[in-house]
Amino acid sequence: MNLGQAIRNTAQTAKGRIKETLGRTTHNRRTQREGRTDRSMGNLKQAAAKARKAFKR
Repeated sequence: MNLGQAIRNTAQTAKGRIKETLGRTTHNRRTQREGRTDRSMGNLKQAAAKARKAFKR
């Protein structure tokens, strides 16, 4: 995983957290769900990159 991808994945996770919190605050379930999805996808991408790196050794 190069630095650009790591930053992109971390940004997606942060964006998801913000979106989820915003949805919770405004009682907007759709925004909350989208935020949860963004956060999960960012975390999954980070985990996949770490696994790939572990198997390269």
